[in-house]
Amino acid sequence: MTTESRLALVRRARRTNRELAVIHPDAHCELDFRSPLELLVATVLSAQTTDKRVNATTPELFARFPDAAALAGADREELEEILRPTGFFRAKARSVVGIGQALVERYDGEVPADRDALVSLPGVGRKTANVVLGDAFGVPGLTVDTHVGRLVRRWGWTTEEDPVKVETAVAGLIEKREWTIFSHRTIFHGRRVCHARTPACGACALAHLCPSSGVGEQDPVRAERLVKTS
Repeated sequence: MTTESRLALVRRARRTNRELAVIHPDAHCELDFRSPLELLVATVLSAQTTDKRVNATTPELFARFPDAAALAGADREELEEILRPTGFFRAKARSVVGIGQALVERYDGEVPADRDALVSLPGVGRKTANVVLGDAFGVPGLTVDTHVGRLVRRWGWTTEEDPVKVETAVAGLIEKREWTIFSHRTIFHGRRVCHARTPACGACALAHLCPSSGVGEQDPVRAERLVKTS
């Protein structure tokens, strides 16, 4: 068994990213937003639920509470009722109100384009900060969610489980300018092809680059049935 050199790993990782661009040319953030604040709140709400569920919830939320000041002064019961469909609605309501209050008190109601400032906000971790930086401000960021972590481990890029360590590992393989779009491409692939339980290996265009390509469904016809279109 040969050990892959660092140079070979970098080349394979970057080729994987290039092929992902062909497979998922429409990859993008699947949360609907019109401003950095809307993306920040939507990303916080996306924990333990789907982007579709969040997108169905945020129009009412932002119609009722359109800015940081409105969120800071939101009636808790009304806010919780709006957020109920997203799950964990009481905790999410606390975070949303806390974000509004912190933005008003510290940043004149505006979302800061700074990672350290973002992660200081209630309910905001590094993953959320990177989403906001990448998609609202154009600052390259790697979003290590469950899909990205799962796929880069299957691809043999790292064995780390901790998201921050995974982020560091991937950052050393993929060009910085590609970080944001790479995250979206990988999330698209994880949601549509490389599923957690039964990946559609027999229908995956990355199988020739993936050392784990034998863990999923190998039959091309059965694998194709596992592929999701959205």
